[in-house]
Amino acid sequence: MTSALSDPTLERHFKGHRGAVTSVDFSCNMKQIATGSVDSCVMIWNMKPQMRAYRFEGHKDAVTSVQFSPSGHMVASASRDKTVRLWVPSIKADSTEFRAHTAAVRCVNFSDDGQTLVTASNDKTIKVWTVHRQKFLFSFNQHVNWVRCAKFSPDDRLIVSCSDDKTIKLWDKNSRECIQSFFEHAGYANHVDFHPSGTCIAAASTDSSVKLWDIRTNKMLQHYQVHSGAVNSLSFHPAGNFLITTSSDSTVKILDLLEGKLLYTLHGHQSSVTCVAFSRTGDYFSSGGADEQVMVWKSNFDCIKHGNGVKVQKKGTSTVRPPTSSSMARFPLNSDPSVLHCQTSEPAEHVNRQESQTASHAQSFSHGSHSRAAHSQVYRDPSISSSSTRQTQTTQLPSRHHQSDSHTSDGKVPSGIANALEHIIGQLDILTQTEITAVGLNRSSDPVHAGQQ
Repeated sequence: MTSALSDPTLERHFKGHRGAVTSVDFSCNMKQIATGSVDSCVMIWNMKPQMRAYRFEGHKDAVTSVQFSPSGHMVASASRDKTVRLWVPSIKADSTEFRAHTAAVRCVNFSDDGQTLVTASNDKTIKVWTVHRQKFLFSFNQHVNWVRCAKFSPDDRLIVSCSDDKTIKLWDKNSRECIQSFFEHAGYANHVDFHPSGTCIAAASTDSSVKLWDIRTNKMLQHYQVHSGAVNSLSFHPAGNFLITTSSDSTVKILDLLEGKLLYTLHGHQSSVTCVAFSRTGDYFSSGGADEQVMVWKSNFDCIKHGNGVKVQKKGTSTVRPPTSSSMARFPLNSDPSVLHCQTSEPAEHVNRQESQTASHAQSFSHGSHSRAAHSQVYRDPSISSSSTRQTQTTQLPSRHHQSDSHTSDGKVPSGIANALEHIIGQLDILTQTEITAVGLNRSSDPVHAGQQ
């Protein structure tokens, strides 16, 4: 196992779309990234710098959603032109088209076995299709407004959908019935998805909130109010312990679900961030925005890599301040013993209360034309090392300090001394800042005011 104790870094920067990027997804082997845009094109970006990107033209209106098949041999795209296309992600750009709905198609999603597609549309329906024959199977019709997103559960047994009717519905694929509805009172959900365990769902809402529900008890688990604009998209880390969200406030935020806290705020896009996706192993994530840019980030944050290639948070136990809402429940996670289980906490502090930050400057990689270097900033939530958080710990929490500041116990130092050292390091971390480049960490001597948006 190898440890990584550093902040996210901007690894690649792609610019080639001629309109806002609406959707992004990684291939299973991490060699390609698919994106869709309002410019009506699907683009396939190759991670190797010397390889060209592919532009697929065929849709007659904005592409709203793209996804690689589980095998990586196909890319599905949905469009406002009411169609779904299946592409072969190669230079030949072979594709098949089928008219899926009577209005714009908002979302397309493969089942885990790759045999079935689910689509969501402005015609207020959700439809299920076979992949190889593109044959319509059945539809769900209980939403009363546009359906923005629909996703399969990890075991393909359930489908979750969200609509402008302010409901999030859970469907049983076999019985073809709605088995549960969750209500959004202040706004409607732009995006929903299943936790990798399949036991809970997360919703990104126009009221700037992110909510997680346990689908077994139908109770809300966590509620985050960390964005200052509508939340447009979200993606779970494959191990289930982190959630990335994007917003119209131009930021990408990384939430630690185990501790119930905001972990990082990433400033890279120049306008609304519309989409985000983790790679299949969680080593990388990619974001797209209205600024027509696609950014690829390396995760790095407080993880250890296991033999199966999936990163999970370091082993430990902790107790945090109990939630104020009686509806909060214990967060259900995978059965992996190395994953921390803890009580959910109150929503994380807003980013304008952050006291420490790091800035990232990374080279841009564009296809077809030169563009300026991408400028991104990574803000770290100060509550991670605050004294109020440490007072509730039962054992030492995993460290999230910079590599240049990390000094942890090797097992020979008494636990009291180790805890005291970590507390001192935490206080020093608040008073210092570092500058991150794509190749490592360098000390910065120029102070920058924290909390800038």
